Amino acid sequence: MQRMEHFNTNVVTGPALLALAEGVRGWQKRDCYQQLNAYLHSSECDRVCLLFGLRRTGKTTLLRQAVLDMSPAEIAKTVYIKASAQVTMADLNRDMEQLAAQGFRYVLLDEVTLMRDFIDSAALLSDIYAAQGMKIVLSGTDSLGFWFALHQELYDRARMIHTTFIPYREHSRLLGIHEIDEYIRYGGTLRAGELDFEGAEVNAEDASFRDDESTRRYIDTAICRNIQHSLACCEDGGHFRHLRTLYEAGELTGAINRIIEDMNHAFLVLVLTKDFISHDLGLAARNLRKERDPEKRTTVLDEIDIDAVTQRLMRILEIRNKREQTVEITKAHAAEIKEYLAALDLIVDCPIETAQPGTEPVEHILFTQPGMRYCQAQALVYSLMKDELFRELGEQEKELVTGRILEEVRGRMLEDIVLLETVKALGSRYKVCKLQFASGEFDMVVYDSENNCCAAFEIKHSRKALPEQARHLRDAEKCALTHRRFGELTERCVLYLGEGRKEEDGILYRNAEEFLNGLPEFTLQNGMTERSENTQNFRITM
Repeated sequence: MQRMEHFNTNVVTGPALLALAEGVRGWQKRDCYQQLNAYLHSSECDRVCLLFGLRRTGKTTLLRQAVLDMSPAEIAKTVYIKASAQVTMADLNRDMEQLAAQGFRYVLLDEVTLMRDFIDSAALLSDIYAAQGMKIVLSGTDSLGFWFALHQELYDRARMIHTTFIPYREHSRLLGIHEIDEYIRYGGTLRAGELDFEGAEVNAEDASFRDDESTRRYIDTAICRNIQHSLACCEDGGHFRHLRTLYEAGELTGAINRIIEDMNHAFLVLVLTKDFISHDLGLAARNLRKERDPEKRTTVLDEIDIDAVTQRLMRILEIRNKREQTVEITKAHAAEIKEYLAALDLIVDCPIETAQPGTEPVEHILFTQPGMRYCQAQALVYSLMKDELFRELGEQEKELVTGRILEEVRGRMLEDIVLLETVKALGSRYKVCKLQFASGEFDMVVYDSENNCCAAFEIKHSRKALPEQARHLRDAEKCALTHRRFGELTERCVLYLGEGRKEEDGILYRNAEEFLNGLPEFTLQNGMTERSENTQNFRITM
């Protein structure tokens, strides 16, 4: 990287800039790339552009791709600056004055959040240099700093481009991983800058979340340090609020890790207690009991004391969560940490609704990086298998039980993925939620507020279409309650991993992967359902 001595920062222009960009030639582009290109070539002034997202979500790659798509005349007016912790806004301002005087129009500022005084001085870039007609794109590892700047210095002066959330359809296109289970295991990050998206070596094994240790390292570096550095730089550390005591005690990283683990533990407890071992939804026990292969058939789960297992599970989780802490984590600590996790686009609250109007929704946290959730759940499952109760089982039974639990985890994660991606894909006209009844639930309801109609979905991690999968959709009382709350129920659909089909009673079976890939075209309109005449795949274009 070329350094010009008369500049205070690492300034790259001309042939050196092209050489820097050349490494990503031929790479596929993120869906959000069009937003970046539109900003660079728009006529608007007074605004900067913020590339906002966690590490390994393609921010620097987007900058390099933008250079490659420029004309020679535009490249001649483009500069790439990589900031550092040693650089101040005063240093940057002096360089920006020179660049403006030399006629540079496009400024790509990478790692700008490393500058300690960036958050409190960011308006300089919009109010002075963007106002002069310069197009300024800011990117940085500590992206929470952008969130603070957006609410302070850059309020109404910035265009945001989010990179953290990588939906299944985009992850599949970029990395060539076309199975939903691979997305569940590894989805969430791109090893941009390290691997060629189109290279033969890019596959699931190269993904970030390979094991619990890699997940913990990612949480520590990409999330915990992100939050702490941004808080330290905002208002000279004056924004720590309730978290200051944890920060000063050196326990904020552990607290953030614990909050993330607690949410994952709550997720796993729900899977185990509701889907795995409950009397009415104990699919694992039933499936193992009726397994056709005699070598895989077992009644071990029928013989386990359910109450004892549940209590033991809760005890193990509590032990796992204990840390050598001098500062107790309070509700206020947890609330602030979750606020920052949401600001980083790591978590989204998609509240669970009930069929009774006016009732308070229940918090339902969805993780935007499924690989992180699955890896932590997997690690916890294996730790459970070391418990006294399970150690007494034979190795084959242990593997069967472990595999069945993880299958249930994947099933619940598929529900969350479909729910999250549908929420993200549809506009404010639509309400997307999980709908609970006194007994049972619809995994997803999509409500069209303009036409007062809705569609109900069950989401199943199965390649087989089974009658029990649609039992709630066939329940007249549940359908009537849904109609009362959300208008005409125009479609009842099971999303699963098999081929599309239609039952005689109107229940649709649709492939979940195709559903996710088609989400940008998913709309509800006038309560009408159009179907392809030539295929078995049904698409709501209502």
